[in-house]
Amino acid sequence: MSLSVPQSQSVNGATFKVGIAASRFNEKLVDALLKRAISVLEGAGVKSKNIMTVRVPGSHEIPWAAQELARCKDCDVVIALGVLIGGDTNHHEMVGQSVSVALQKLSLKRKIPVINGVIVADTLAQARARCTGEINRGAEFAQGALEMAELKQKFKS
Repeated sequence: MSLSVPQSQSVNGATFKVGIAASRFNEKLVDALLKRAISVLEGAGVKSKNIMTVRVPGSHEIPWAAQELARCKDCDVVIALGVLIGGDTNHHEMVGQSVSVALQKLSLKRKIPVINGVIVADTLAQARARCTGEINRGAEFAQGALEMAELKQKFKS
């Protein structure tokens, strides 16, 4: 796990439309990621009405929802939020890999930044540290989204 977070850049998000596709599985942890992400977005000036959040049953459904946000809502960036925690099998790793590939393909096909905020952790303690603890991945995902939305606008003009 990397704790070497890049220095945040100041971004004015007043004109951005942000889509968020968030899983309901591991809801308390995903809710914490979502709350922290929205706080950063709003702090950068993104209007509440321009943050469109959809909830899906699990992380495997996130790529489809992210695709629809990109297609229907004219978003500048999409953030995918989910939490996968290991158990007796490596199912969490397989789902995480599948979701990651699908989100990357979506980003390149639709020409929209997609931030992969799906946490893949081996234990509940690891997931809590990233979602509700000192490691503020929700804020990091939102900061990445702001910077990528700004970069997208620069390439448009």
